[in-house]
Amino acid sequence: QVQLVESGGGLVQAGGSLRLSCAASERTYVMGWFRQAPGKERELVAHITWSGGSRDYADSVKGRFTISRDNAKNTVYLQMNSLKPEDTAVYYCAAGALVAGVRKYSYWGQGTQVTVSS
Repeated sequence: QVQLVESGGGLVQAGGSLRLSCAASERTYVMGWFRQAPGKERELVAHITWSGGSRDYADSVKGRFTISRDNAKNTVYLQMNSLKPEDTAVYYCAAGALVAGVRKYSYWGQGTQVTVSS
């Protein structure tokens, strides 16, 4: 059982920045940051592999968000810049494996609220 502990959410004005952290009890193949806004489906924001650091982003956050990892600390970060009100959501980190070429996320953090005011 992988334990994930998130931190770093909060309230920020539009155009501001926040950094989310996710400390994992152990490393799996991939870590992802997801978000879910009220009334909307959960969406994948970014993911990164522990080995090699391969990463990708949702189109809505490309150029504004950066996902990174610290293997020594088993911690993944999401640096969020130029925040917009539409980025307001509960953000979750998740840990997963590669199954038949598909990333499968099995472990989830408790979520952290990010609110961007206009």
